[in-house]
Formats: sequence, C-alpha cells, structure tokens
Amino acid sequence: MSKIRTVLALLKRAFPASLSLLVVPCAFAQTPKEVDSSAGTVRIDALAGKLEHPWGMAFLPSGELLVTERAGRLRILAKSGELSAPLDGVPSVLSRGQGGLLDVALDPDFDENSFVYLSFSEPGGEGASTAIGRGRFHNKKIENFRVIFRQLPKVSGPNHFGGRIVFDSDKNIYLTTGERFKFEPAQDLSNHLGTIVRITREGKAATGNPFTKNKNAKSEIWSYGHRNIEAAAFDPGTGHLWIAEMGPKGGDELNLIKEGANYGWPIVSWGEHYDGKDIPDPPTRPEFADAAKHWTPVISPSGMVFYTGSMFPEWRGSALIGGLSSRALIRVTVDGGSAKEAERLSLKVRVRDVEQAPDGSLYLLTDQSSGSVLRLSRTGG
Repeated sequence: MSKIRTVLALLKRAFPASLSLLVVPCAFAQTPKEVDSSAGTVRIDALAGKLEHPWGMAFLPSGELLVTERAGRLRILAKSGELSAPLDGVPSVLSRGQGGLLDVALDPDFDENSFVYLSFSEPGGEGASTAIGRGRFHNKKIENFRVIFRQLPKVSGPNHFGGRIVFDSDKNIYLTTGERFKFEPAQDLSNHLGTIVRITREGKAATGNPFTKNKNAKSEIWSYGHRNIEAAAFDPGTGHLWIAEMGPKGGDELNLIKEGANYGWPIVSWGEHYDGKDIPDPPTRPEFADAAKHWTPVISPSGMVFYTGSMFPEWRGSALIGGLSSRALIRVTVDGGSAKEAERLSLKVRVRDVEQAPDGSLYLLTDQSSGSVLRLSRTGG
C-alpha cells in the first residue's frame, strides 16, 4: 500500500491536472445513468456530491432532505440541489471506523413539535457506544439537543454501532444496535450490545417490552442475539418490523423481528468466522429465531424501505435494501414470514441508505469519502 501511495504522489507532482481529472470524478463516473429493472428503465441522477460518507437521510415536510455525514455533520439538500453548510447543534461524535453521526429521523408529530432524532457513536467511559438524542429543528439548526438513550456499556473499538431509527404505529422508537464486535455480549440481556431497543420518544423503556420484569435484563431490549443492524423498516401492509443485518464471512440476514426473540449470534450463523472457523448453522439450534432470507456471498445491507409509491407500481410492497459490498439496490418480496430476492439493480457504488421521496422516486446515499445523493426515477420522470 505504501508503494502505491508513493507512485500516486510522484504522478501527482508530474501530472497534477491530469491526475485530478482521473481521480476526482470517479464516484460519479462509476454510477450508470440508467439501469434495467422489472419496472422498466430506471433513470439515475446524482443530485449532490462531496459528502463525506453520508449515512442517513430524512425528508422534511418542505421537500428538503436532511442528510448526515459520518464525520459528524448534518446538512440540508434543497429541492434545487443546493447543499447547505453544516447545521449547528449536532452532538459531538466518535468519528472512527464505522462510528460517527449515523441516522436521522423526524418525530411522527414533527409538524407540531419540530423534533429531529439523531443516532451516533457517543464517546465516553471505556470507549464509545450507540446513542440517540433529539432536538428541535428551527432556523436551519438543531436546538436544545439532548441524549435520550445510550447503549451500555461503552466499550473500546471502532466497529458495529448499528444505528437505524424507526417508529412504530404507537410512536415508539426502535433503535438498532451492533454488538460492537465483541461477540458474546449479544447473548447477555444485562447489556444493550447486539440488541434492538424499543423506547418512548423520551427515551424510557416502552410499555409492554418483554424483559421489564427480569431484574437481570435491560428493560429497553426488544430482541437480541444480533451482530450489526444497519437496515430496518416496518412493512406498512402488516405492521411487522423487518431488519437486515450483516453476517461475518457470509450469512447476511433478513429477519422478521419478534418480541423477545433471540436471533442466535454468535452461537449460530449462516456464515463463518473471518479466519475460516466454522459457526453452526441456525437449524442446529431451533431455540433461536432463524432468518427469512440469508446471503452468501454477502450483500452488506445498509438502509431499507418498503416501497409504497406510485412511480414504480411494480415494486409496491417490496423491501428495497441498500447493498455496500454488493454495490446494488436489492428488491425483496415478503409473504408472511418468508422472503425472497426478486431482483438486484447493479449501481456500481456502495449504497448506504435508501429513502422513498414524496413523489415516489427513490433517494440513495453512496458510501464514499466523496459520497453523493442519487435519485432513481422512471425514464422521463
């Protein structure tokens, strides 16, 4: 790697203009302008660039888009395509490895209270953990931000923060987490590592959580035995929560989440350890909830939405999942507790998040040091 850097440095000194032309536009050049799909030809437009590893997004009622950058910035993408300066009022984050400023979501009653929620890797204690807080969006800034929940304990390491935020029909928050690459704690209910937590908008354990009467368990936990969850969405047709989580070497999973269920990590997995050591397959331990769909090779799922729009009626009811290593948008159909991959749109860039726009088009974030916001629409739409 050091030799490669040396060669690039020498080339840059010799041909600075030429090399910049080769390197700078590559993020946009790799992305096709159109892609074929079951819904016909899909047009791909890059609306904004030069975002440092954008991670999450949410549409404001005005049609503007809030976008997080993992480095710790929150910006507004105007309908004109103009990108704002970083907004004030964002919390300090541990911007290291997979950590940083993560997801953004609007309160279900945003029109009345203007609350915006942010998940992030919060430094402190022995290292960091996933946290979520909220503040009021006012005058193009976040006011009076405060943390409402933090994953405990805080541990060392830069990986597996999870961080997706979704709301159920009762306006409770589901925050996905990772096990911080610590493995065994995902089976221990006395901590939040490798869990989905279900909390109120004030950050308390929601009424009806499965472990509130267990004095040895964290009362916020809804499900556990997870590895790293960066994709979550409710199916509006059924009200069921689905998540896609990253496996180790192989074995990415799409899971239907059930109250109090244990999803088996690290005891079972459809993948294997990075050193090649085997992990028993889930059917060997029927007490654990198994995946509805699993992928080997992995897709590295990040970001998910159930499509409900009119622009692509062929996709209505499908889950659309972003793929990092697969560099694709994956469409999955679900039926009860079963699921199957219906198609894969190759985009040639790492897809970090997926969001449905008010007009039914799709917005994607690309995970790059100079990442972009992509809009997928029908040709001519």
